[in-house]
Amino acid sequence: MPLEPLRFAVLGAVRVFRGDAELELGGPQERAFLALLLVGAGRPVAVSEIVDVLWGAAPPRSAVNVVRRHVGSLRRLLEPGLAARAEGRWLVRDAGGYRLVTDGDSSDLLRFRALCEEGRRIADRSPAQALELLTEALSLWRGPLAVGIPAQARAHPAFEAVDRELPAAVRQAADAALRAGRPDVVLADLRQAAARHPLDEPLQAGLLLALAAVGHRSEALAAYEAVRARLAEELGIDPGAVLRDARDTVLHGVPETAVGSSSGESSGAVSDGAGADGSLADPAPAHAPAPGPPAPSALPPPAQLPHGIEVFTGRDVELDEAFALSGADGSGPGTVVISAIGGMAGVGKTTLAVHWAHRVADRFPDGQLYVNLRGFDPSGAVLDPGEAVRGFLGALGVPPERVPHGVDAQAALYRSVLAGRRVLVVLDNARDVEQVRPLLPGSPGCLTIVTSRDELAGLVAAHGAHSLVLRPFDAVQARAFLVRRLGAERVAAEPRAADEISELCAGLPLALACVAARAAGHPHFPLAAVAAELREAHGSLDAFVRSDASVDVGTVFSWSSRAVSAAAARLFRLLALHPGPDLSLPAAAALAGLPVRRARPLLAELTGLHLVTEHGPGRYAFHDLLRAHAGELVHERHTEADRAAALNRLHHHYLHTVHTADRLLAPNADPLPPPPAPEGVHPEPLADDDRALAWLTAEHAVLLAVVETAAASGQPVQERLACQLAWSLEPFFDRRGHWHDGLAVQRTALDAARRLADPALEARGLRGLARVEGRLGLHSRSVPRLERALELFTELGDDTGRAHTHRSLGWECDQRGDLPGALRHNRFALGLFRTLGDRAAQASVLNSVGWYHAQLGEYRRALTHCFEALTMLQELGDRYGQAATWDSIAYAHHHLGRHPHALLGYRNALALLRDQGVPYVEADILVRVGDTHLATGDHDGARTAWQQALVLLRSLNHPDAERVETLLNARDGHAGAV
Repeated sequence: MPLEPLRFAVLGAVRVFRGDAELELGGPQERAFLALLLVGAGRPVAVSEIVDVLWGAAPPRSAVNVVRRHVGSLRRLLEPGLAARAEGRWLVRDAGGYRLVTDGDSSDLLRFRALCEEGRRIADRSPAQALELLTEALSLWRGPLAVGIPAQARAHPAFEAVDRELPAAVRQAADAALRAGRPDVVLADLRQAAARHPLDEPLQAGLLLALAAVGHRSEALAAYEAVRARLAEELGIDPGAVLRDARDTVLHGVPETAVGSSSGESSGAVSDGAGADGSLADPAPAHAPAPGPPAPSALPPPAQLPHGIEVFTGRDVELDEAFALSGADGSGPGTVVISAIGGMAGVGKTTLAVHWAHRVADRFPDGQLYVNLRGFDPSGAVLDPGEAVRGFLGALGVPPERVPHGVDAQAALYRSVLAGRRVLVVLDNARDVEQVRPLLPGSPGCLTIVTSRDELAGLVAAHGAHSLVLRPFDAVQARAFLVRRLGAERVAAEPRAADEISELCAGLPLALACVAARAAGHPHFPLAAVAAELREAHGSLDAFVRSDASVDVGTVFSWSSRAVSAAAARLFRLLALHPGPDLSLPAAAALAGLPVRRARPLLAELTGLHLVTEHGPGRYAFHDLLRAHAGELVHERHTEADRAAALNRLHHHYLHTVHTADRLLAPNADPLPPPPAPEGVHPEPLADDDRALAWLTAEHAVLLAVVETAAASGQPVQERLACQLAWSLEPFFDRRGHWHDGLAVQRTALDAARRLADPALEARGLRGLARVEGRLGLHSRSVPRLERALELFTELGDDTGRAHTHRSLGWECDQRGDLPGALRHNRFALGLFRTLGDRAAQASVLNSVGWYHAQLGEYRRALTHCFEALTMLQELGDRYGQAATWDSIAYAHHHLGRHPHALLGYRNALALLRDQGVPYVEADILVRVGDTHLATGDHDGARTAWQQALVLLRSLNHPDAERVETLLNARDGHAGAV
């Protein structure tokens, strides 16, 4: 009969169950081996890492053989009756190591992560449900991680990384509990976590707010004083902004917002009129004419550092110098430049910077910012400093509508936001001083780490930066590196071969890592054979010591790329065509013209040999040297037609997926349908708008690069594709407030449309650029463009284009206070949509017409249009459109003195909105609910509604909060009433 399923536990004691029966795991070393596989969570664990965990720095000569015995014993324990030397299904050989095959049903760690991720995803729209998921996740921890394994093993970075997930989950649960009004649910977990992590300021802040919320205000203030004293005694610092803000909230009453929001995203409100095409320029009849979508939710301190490597070695002197620069007394310089001799690449600048940053991150409680500036990317796609600073502003919680136009103004705002905060900033792979300067904090308390092939002497001279120069490994360091990767026994057995490998790799960590990965994958190969293969590869590493190192990456990479299968080698070459900065598995599959299931093992081959790095879950990237090497190979071994076909598949992959996302975010839009996808393209399935937003967010930087690359190709087919891609991105940029990026891609699209000399494309390009210019307040440019677009659509006989352009012109009228003009344009659009039979667009614009009638005091006419719209929207299943229309109906009823009808309409609108994650629209409606309560003499009802609105607006850091505070203060007769 079949065996019962297995369950693995590592969140507490290390245990394995078959059904209800617990299996006997053996001694501490066997448990440590299993625990390491479990915290690996499905990734291959290298033999060298296993040896390091089991024996530390002094493994016995027989260590590898003992590991093999543990492997055999564990396989037979999990699968009784398994034949000798058989692999079985649970513990498999993979990428030079071993991987335990588990999932969320069999592993408590993976179940914990899945619950946390789902809680994070729904936290904004359903904090109560998120709280249930997160408390279930916390209940899976039945004690400290991996109880029962030796302390030496437990100190390994793999376990420390999982340990950090528990306080993060507690902070997430505390945030959800405060939002849901249930702080008591997590108070016990918060107390325990805060006791274990006394210097974790965001965690301590969450405890303060939870204590105050359950009425323990004095205990909360005492806890603050205890943390303040400990920070001063142990680190010589004062509390950071997060903890101070929590203290201030406790002093002034019940917590108003949560600390450490569970999501880094917000669902920006799309105006009701956006149903027409999700555009920037449509009116917002569901609420006051705010100039854009809501600002991001209050964010936790950013934690953007990439994963550090667990086997870091060889830079003790440089690390000591780095730690001295970031001393707790704050006396070190605010900027450190990590450069290399002669612009050398591959010497480990990023690895050192990230390792150092992780080691000192706890000294910067206000967050850690990271950006790859791509200064020496072989594709030439250097990151614009404006794009980088806007990304930092978003991570720091600045609403998109508060980001000014122009890099200088954006940099000034960035410095203002950082003033008084302690933030760690890592600027990786900088090209020159001009790229770095806008990203430097302007006041003490922050540490900036810059890596570059250039010495950036101007930064040292003008900004007092300290230079830290890296050289290649010497013989001793290179030997230590190989010992760390391959084990002391193997290296000691062939010292001459190890030294020859080090010499052939020129002491470069990147090259040594590639060779070590190949050797680790073949533990029975003598190192002498590895050295001979490398010697005979007939290449040169001379280029590594020149500033133009990307010209020829040399022997090691040629040799490594020949060590993979022919299919994986082909994929490696084709990946060089991707514009970057990274890519997903489906995008890689599109480049190769393969199904995703066939591309996955090929990418695993490349990552196993360090030819490609999986720097985040499902996100792959090259080191720029390896990318340059792949670029040389793809031009040597593939024809121009082959390369063009691969790029065409890639561009179609993005276009078809973005088109799907566009239809989900703006179902009433009029996008150009994409041409049929070529064979080998499998667009990513997006089931709903949440998944569409998640995919677009992950691919944001890539999509910007694809638009630019396709537009610059000089091929009409690709230029047209760039236009379509840019226009399909409009709803995403609008909802997320990425108007500066939208401005760049719309300019690119209009230029491409004009080169194609196609009036239909030019009309769309004019309208697309005008909409984003309008959002940025550039109305002197946007209105003439819209008028010219309307002329072109009229000449072409394109009534759909005319209708949408009238709506955009109506929005422009609204912005300058011309309500009759706004109504006129929307009535033109309504007539055209009725003639076209476009019911979805017709329903949306009917509500816009109704709204403008109401704004002009024509309330009965407004109700006629809005009820007609509501009926159609209900038939179409457009919940957001229905909510917007109920808001318009309620507004009209209020002004007709029908206050009970108005309150019913507002309740209907809020009920439809609250599961859609649009807090700004909720807040705007709640303000009007308060107005209606006030009109009936219900002052308590008005105050309650306005307080609810104020909480939402403050959580968004939205400027409308001041207007609501004024309403509350007027009722109370004094300031600061909430």
